[in-house]
Amino acid sequence: MMALLKLGCMEMLNSIEIRGVSKKYASIDALNKISIDIKRGEIFGVIGPDGAGKTTLFRILSTLILPDSGDVSIEGFDIREDYKEIRKIIGYMPGKFSLYGDLSVNENLSFFASVFNVSVDENSYLIEDIFKDIAPFGSRKASRLSGGMKQKLALSCALIHKPSVLFLDEPTTGVDPVSRREFWQILDRLNKMGITIVVSTSYMDEALLCDRIALIKEGVILNSNTPAGVVSSFKNKLLAVWGDEMPTLLKELRSFDFINSVYSFGHEHHLSVHINNFSSHLIENISTLLKDRGHTNFHIKEINPGIEDCYMEFASKGAAYE
Repeated sequence: MMALLKLGCMEMLNSIEIRGVSKKYASIDALNKISIDIKRGEIFGVIGPDGAGKTTLFRILSTLILPDSGDVSIEGFDIREDYKEIRKIIGYMPGKFSLYGDLSVNENLSFFASVFNVSVDENSYLIEDIFKDIAPFGSRKASRLSGGMKQKLALSCALIHKPSVLFLDEPTTGVDPVSRREFWQILDRLNKMGITIVVSTSYMDEALLCDRIALIKEGVILNSNTPAGVVSSFKNKLLAVWGDEMPTLLKELRSFDFINSVYSFGHEHHLSVHINNFSSHLIENISTLLKDRGHTNFHIKEINPGIEDCYMEFASKGAAYE
């Protein structure tokens, strides 16, 4: 049966299939009937804020916990029946640094290689670009590394057995912008080697670096598509407003009943307007309303939505938005 599964997975387009997965902690629905297909050889991003259910999903995919209901297969292997086989072909980097702080850099790497009955030299080509920056600190204890170096060591340990699927749970959280950029360059190189990469993040800009993404909120998938496909699902018109007295502007804009939603984005407020309420005179009408309420120094323009705009719009609907 195992041989048939292996033969079958070679012919499958999907590396990972998630079907109706749910997980509850007490009265909290961490995951609610999640269904996702992840194609072999792609970078797939799970995008959402803290508490959205990302870590629970990754712990299920990594066979650390079981779902309450639903099915998952990874490269043709079932997470319940074939978890030992799955552990041989996946690499997992949890969001929290989980290596042995009292072991040195080299000792950590050697330990994880030994767990999978491989040598560091055997698969060194996979990690040479990553490990070269921390190699000079090979005798330093892992607990004394900087955030960026800990990240690279954890990734090296997750790769040392040459996995075909790599799970990275919020790998760039708390890392400086330069290290974030370097990390995604590393992921791109690994992906070109044929490794399927599943990465979670709360940084919406990182969604654009993935082949496909799933937006998740409170255990529910809001939308799953390519980044461009997610943006094209945004059916309303979007306006940006900025000027003096931004808090007051926000309050005034939210009082207009023809506006679907208003959210602050940096130095701007983004207004979502239903397509049926949009006209060539809308910006002029909003300007008139704001002037009537005492606002004088402000600007309004139509803009294209980004991933974060889509997330806020879909999340406000309170259900999956396909």
